Amino acid sequence: MNILLPLVIGLPVLFFGYFVYAKYIDRLFACDDNRPTPANVQRDDVDFVPTHPFVLFGHHFASIAGGGPIIGPTLAILFGFVPVWLWIILGAVFLGAVHDMAALFTSIREKGQSIAEVAGATMGRGVSLVMLAFTVIMLLMVTSVFLKLTAASLTSLVPVAALETPVDNLPVAIVNDGGVDKVAIGGIASTSVMIVTLFAPLIGWLLYKRNTNILNTWMILLSIYTIFAAGIPVWLVLQPRDFTNVFLLYGGMGLMLIASLIAGIGGLSFNAPAFNLAQGDAKIGPIFPLLFITVACGAISGFHSLVAGGTSAKQIKKESHVRQVAYGGMLLEGLLALVVLIAVGSGVDFTHYVNIVHPDKGGNPILGFALGMGGLLYKGLGINVVIGTVFGILMVEGFVVTTLDTAVRLNRYLIEELWSLLFKQVPAIMKNYLFNSSLCVLAMYGLARTNTIMDLWKIFGSANQLLAALTLIAVSAWLALKGRKFWVTLIPAAFMMVMTMTALVFVFFKDYLPKSNWVLMSADVLLLALSLCVLVMSIKFISQNKSGGAPKPAGA
Repeated sequence: MNILLPLVIGLPVLFFGYFVYAKYIDRLFACDDNRPTPANVQRDDVDFVPTHPFVLFGHHFASIAGGGPIIGPTLAILFGFVPVWLWIILGAVFLGAVHDMAALFTSIREKGQSIAEVAGATMGRGVSLVMLAFTVIMLLMVTSVFLKLTAASLTSLVPVAALETPVDNLPVAIVNDGGVDKVAIGGIASTSVMIVTLFAPLIGWLLYKRNTNILNTWMILLSIYTIFAAGIPVWLVLQPRDFTNVFLLYGGMGLMLIASLIAGIGGLSFNAPAFNLAQGDAKIGPIFPLLFITVACGAISGFHSLVAGGTSAKQIKKESHVRQVAYGGMLLEGLLALVVLIAVGSGVDFTHYVNIVHPDKGGNPILGFALGMGGLLYKGLGINVVIGTVFGILMVEGFVVTTLDTAVRLNRYLIEELWSLLFKQVPAIMKNYLFNSSLCVLAMYGLARTNTIMDLWKIFGSANQLLAALTLIAVSAWLALKGRKFWVTLIPAAFMMVMTMTALVFVFFKDYLPKSNWVLMSADVLLLALSLCVLVMSIKFISQNKSGGAPKPAGA
């Protein structure tokens, strides 16, 4: 199949979503620019900051996109490009963007509170407590897998043969790894340069005095960075860094899109098979439900609701900006996932892809994507494969770090909320952001060091999509309480509940139990139990409210 076909069919669907379906959601929430937003009412210039929509879009998109829509399709294309393409397009328009826009609107209407707080105010303190606990665990999975991915991107080695181009005259380092000549691709990005400069003495001590493994060295440095990044004002690092870095992502997307158009007109077809269910089943698991958790953020993501309620709801100047920031941001993420799918599916030989991304042990999806991007830019624009591959690593590197410190910051917020629910008088140390961010980082580092990317990705994807389902349920309850239609959020919630809970059961018995991975087994069971609690309480609330029973929140 020519690589243009997914674009020709997919882009009109994305436009329909933004110009038709999103306007329906605007009307559902009675969008009104005369209604003051939390950024204006509660302005403190630390967390609550009225922000120009173009700047906020950059921060929001950089935070929600990160590595998710890149890594997810790169892993999932093993099932074949057709099912992944269908889920990206339909999921982004009718599930993911709906989730993001509804979550942001709800958080804005509730004074910038998180969805867990909104759920508690709507359905009672018990629901809030359970959702907070679920979200803290889910964010731990997010940060663990992205810490592992970030470190992997900084240490990537690519076999010379996989580049399919001469490298003798290029300024790259070639190392012999297990008898195979490889090019040192990783470690090139503005973010990593900054970290190297700031932490040079520590790097020297770890590498030359302690002989620490270089992968673990990067994990330690990134962990230390995120402890401090989780508490500084958003205007100091978060907004300007994301606003600057997002142009790298825009540029990479633009190059891949242009290269796809030119190469497609020239007749370029997919190297990856249209359907590859048997191999996908053998290496990942059955397409139902594993496809829906592997693609992850490219179609729908619960993490987006945390960004919406954690930072973006505190920066929206006007309610009319919600559609472009939330719905538009998710559609752009869907487009990113689409061009990544095209790059990986056509830019690298499929056998090389399988050997790099899905070997019998380990795997490096960031390198798999970078090779695909390098190959696509070469075939479409004539850019040297090595240069394009390095740019691919550069593009991912900055944004997995963005996701990493944003997620730690959000987890710090939620842990602070959790302490306030658990203690009448919160101990002073538990109010300290360094204490709370350190808790997040230590747990993150421990999980990342002891698990593979694929093991972490499966529970991250399950928990992430399950949080999206729980968020949609909470928003449905909020809409029901306001006397508004809620089918637009409840139907996607039901679909994702079925897929994600089935996936958690599958990976427990197929992946974690045979390996006696007690930590991930415990997390799996706990996520299932907490989500069932929220589901039961939500069904009871919605059914009572729909029947006119005017239920009171528990503990109210």
